[in-house]
Amino acid sequence: MSDTKAPSKPAAQGESWTELAKTVIYAGLIAVVIRTFLFQPFNIPSASMEATLLVGDYLFVEKFSYGYSRYTFPFGGWPLGDSMHGRFLERQPQRGDVVVFKFPQDNSTDFIKRLIGLPGDRIQVRNSLLYLNGKQVVRTRVEDYVETVDGEQHHVPQYRETLPGGKSYLTLDRDPEGALDNTGVFVVPAGHYFMMGDNRDNSDDSRMAVGYVPAENLEGKAEFRFFSIDGSAPVWEFWKWPLAIRYSRLLTPID
Repeated sequence: MSDTKAPSKPAAQGESWTELAKTVIYAGLIAVVIRTFLFQPFNIPSASMEATLLVGDYLFVEKFSYGYSRYTFPFGGWPLGDSMHGRFLERQPQRGDVVVFKFPQDNSTDFIKRLIGLPGDRIQVRNSLLYLNGKQVVRTRVEDYVETVDGEQHHVPQYRETLPGGKSYLTLDRDPEGALDNTGVFVVPAGHYFMMGDNRDNSDDSRMAVGYVPAENLEGKAEFRFFSIDGSAPVWEFWKWPLAIRYSRLLTPID
């Protein structure tokens, strides 16, 4: 009896390793499909979207919001590469969407800004006020944005802007006489969009080097934060994470 059972043990062990390998492969394929076609994680590296998005916020970008282009896929649509142009299953973005896109001058770099201008729109900033097609966008003063720098609290003027159609969000005005508070008129070309950061005096956006963003450069719409950490704890000091997590920002939608 013992002689007939002995060979079955290596076979059973081999089957378990095979099943484990299959599980890992399937999980990997599912993750690739989700990241490529549905949702991609993205972290905020700069302050250009304060107070809406903070450095250390982690969020999910909905990849199918505007259809798909070569920049929706990893490595610029490899192996199709430059041969893939335009958008497949295209859907138009809306004014006020928070969008992740490829920097037009360097398609290896991701940017995140708020979409302000659609094709044909005329955009101008005068005395810190945003004008859309010749009309001032409604702006209301709200409570100051309070930030801590080197242990000291600083108050920054904060406003609620409301676009035509009702989309509403917060903006900061750090310098009422800043270099970006008075611009010429920007006329958005066909097939392009005009992007601005909510931290209006500290954002490289369509008023500067970013310029007009081609439709195919849109990667997706930022939908919600799933994690946020204030930077007070290095990644390797995981035991300090509970004190560094911004609990009020976990699993919150993005306005």
